[in-house]
Amino acid sequence: MLTGQSAIITGASRGIGKEIAKQLANEGVKLSILGSSDQIHKTKEELHAEGYEDVLSFQVDVAKEKAVEEVVQATNNAYGSVDILVNNAGIGLFKPVEDVTVEEWRKTFDVNVQGVFLFTKAVVPIMKKAKFGTIITISSDVARYTIPNGALYTATKYAVQGFMGAISQEVREHGIRVGTVNPGMVDTYFADSKQGDPSKKDWLKVKDIANAVTYMARAPKHMMIDELHLHPFAQDYPRT
Repeated sequence: MLTGQSAIITGASRGIGKEIAKQLANEGVKLSILGSSDQIHKTKEELHAEGYEDVLSFQVDVAKEKAVEEVVQATNNAYGSVDILVNNAGIGLFKPVEDVTVEEWRKTFDVNVQGVFLFTKAVVPIMKKAKFGTIITISSDVARYTIPNGALYTATKYAVQGFMGAISQEVREHGIRVGTVNPGMVDTYFADSKQGDPSKKDWLKVKDIANAVTYMARAPKHMMIDELHLHPFAQDYPRT
């Protein structure tokens, strides 16, 4: 069990992040959940209604440094630690490269890469002082191969994979574990799709991803899980 630990989870209003929050709360983890809309506060109310009392909610743009620092400090002040960070916030855009605007490029990198950077940067000093911590980033299977019309999204996930790999080597001597969960097709709201659509009945479920995060967080202190790759049987993908 993870009883007594605290966790920051980005992108937790719905879908994968919300399920991660529920599972970690069930493990006895005190939560700070983040979302880009006021829906995050409704998610907090739902968790309270289910009996989870230690939940803070923040409506935050993960690409804004000051806001990120304030969330991390508020969490540390409230719970006395930041033991787990789950970088889950992400957006997807898929179109031919000539149709991608500079604004779309910047926004996707802001959320998918800068958000991961800022939260990781903010929690590392706290974890170093405690000589303990777990940082888990929800990346993607396309962090390892490319797809047509996915130049923008794939570029962000390659960046995240490289960032997390380097950070892992930097902080391991301080007792901090770093890893990524790289899912394939998941039945969620990703890229403005509808969760529960019949066309996605054979895809991974949000619970599958949350199970993977919980498994990584619960690993004994002497054990590092660098990456977990998850795919539904229905998905064909390059084996590299």
